[in-house]
Amino acid sequence: MNKETKQQLVTEVHDKLQRAKAVFLADFRGMNVGQATDLRNELRKAAVEFKVIKNTLLELASKGTDKEALQPHFAGPTAVAITYDDPVAAAKVLSRFAKETTNPFTLKAGVLSGKALSVADIQALADLPSREVLIAKMLGSMQAPASNFVGVLAAVPGSFVRALNAIRIQKEGH
Repeated sequence: MNKETKQQLVTEVHDKLQRAKAVFLADFRGMNVGQATDLRNELRKAAVEFKVIKNTLLELASKGTDKEALQPHFAGPTAVAITYDDPVAAAKVLSRFAKETTNPFTLKAGVLSGKALSVADIQALADLPSREVLIAKMLGSMQAPASNFVGVLAAVPGSFVRALNAIRIQKEGH
């Protein structure tokens, strides 16, 4: 790569790091082409960008962003997973690949909204329910008071009708 191409790549990666909600670093040493392709496909489905970038270029690109906390981890072969949308989905895919014993893929670190994440933090993030599940739970709890109120309102006329029916039965019996 000539100097101009490197500068262009650094600028491009810097822009991506600034826009990213979360960035994860991994060591992909020992992965074969099939495993790497599987990982890329899974990450693409989760809307995650996955690149292998030289550590020096990555260090230059991260300067001036909230992803500078990753600099101590720029050693050895480094793959970068960048997500602009759902960090939980990215963490789930990366964590699953790191757990598979047949894969030599290992997580190094991550950054979520400017906060550095350890491998344990990434695992905890991966264990969270998906965004859709969390939204559904929130909507369900917001809807619960309204449906309970409707149930109470419906019970009042029902009780009144049952009381009238009991009075009618009592008068017919006498």
